[in-house]
Amino acid sequence: MDWSFLIQDKASLDVTTDSRKVTKGSIFVALKGEHFDGNDFVEQARKDGAEYVICGEDALAQLQDLARAWRRTLHIPVVGITGTNGKTTTKELCAAVLSTKYRLYYTQGNLNNQIGVPLTVLSITRAHELAIVEMGASHPGDIRELVEIAEPTCGLVTNVGRAHLQGFGSFEGVQATKRELYDWLVAHQGVIFRNADNPFLAKMLEDSKQENPSSIVHRPLSVVNYRTGTMPEGTHLVGGYNAENISAALCVGEYFGIPYEQGLAAVRAYVPSNNRSQLMQTERNTVVVDAYNANPTSMQAAIEAFDKGQNDPINDPMVHVYILGAMRELGEYSRLEHQNIVNMLLERKADKVLLVGGEYKETTAPYPVYDDVDALCEALHREPLQGCRILLKGSRSNQLEKVLPLL
Repeated sequence: MDWSFLIQDKASLDVTTDSRKVTKGSIFVALKGEHFDGNDFVEQARKDGAEYVICGEDALAQLQDLARAWRRTLHIPVVGITGTNGKTTTKELCAAVLSTKYRLYYTQGNLNNQIGVPLTVLSITRAHELAIVEMGASHPGDIRELVEIAEPTCGLVTNVGRAHLQGFGSFEGVQATKRELYDWLVAHQGVIFRNADNPFLAKMLEDSKQENPSSIVHRPLSVVNYRTGTMPEGTHLVGGYNAENISAALCVGEYFGIPYEQGLAAVRAYVPSNNRSQLMQTERNTVVVDAYNANPTSMQAAIEAFDKGQNDPINDPMVHVYILGAMRELGEYSRLEHQNIVNMLLERKADKVLLVGGEYKETTAPYPVYDDVDALCEALHREPLQGCRILLKGSRSNQLEKVLPLL
């Protein structure tokens, strides 16, 4: 569809899928979900001053098409970011670094799916000089669909791990889907930022080149490598696994002309939120909050990072408590992966473990398993934790943040 009638000569667009946020001149997209139907509010949106309404069964496809059209009027670099773990933190760190020099727009929260990406693109204005678009995936082809909307000029895959296996089918399926960002950048003379210490990313890039040989010949690809590195001192991030996220952000910053020390200062000033890699000191305990999402790879990394002081009773005398929620969307791999986590805790002789989610009942865990977070809260009311160092980690659907007031 030719959207020029709606976007030409405009400095910005006001697009919303929430009828309550319609204002004069905005564009209302009537999406239909499992528990809502935006088509019920079309007339109200028009009364509230919507300039244009996108509705009907193909409203999502029209939203994506509009975003693609708007993107093509924006002649700025767009950094695409995907990966199994760390993509949101890396996006936030890149934003912290790049915003020291550029008028930047970047994905807000986790608007990284088939709805969130077009809304992100449509929020970029002509005043912005650079943009970052985070892209999530749970099925093959998801990243291909998103890059065709955002049309990134450069990008990075943070890493690949065992997540959403129910949708991807296997770890190889994860790799193939994340590689779709590389495929786009190879085919469109893009720039790839790559962790040179990650062999999976090297293989994925080589596969992309082999499947797009004509693109390499006629459109040279630029690859900018960085190393995992070590955690710099003075940041607000916890967990050594964030070292590669920081290295990625500093690499992107340097590519766009931001000196290393300036970028590092921005990283040190960044304070994580949204229950990601946060260190909280409560009246009773020290809590590492990383409960926004979880998969086998990130869960193991979080346990390893948290565990480093476990065998050092002099410098870290507190009791270590692992409050771990179930990992979701693992399909036939669920029992195996949850058992692997239990085995990991047993090998480390964890001081205290509290597990949430029926998935753990399928394992040989000798630890208490609570059906849900409410049951755990009841237990903590009866037996509160005091003087402990606590890791709070699990998939978002566990709602482990409900436990925080009790810690």
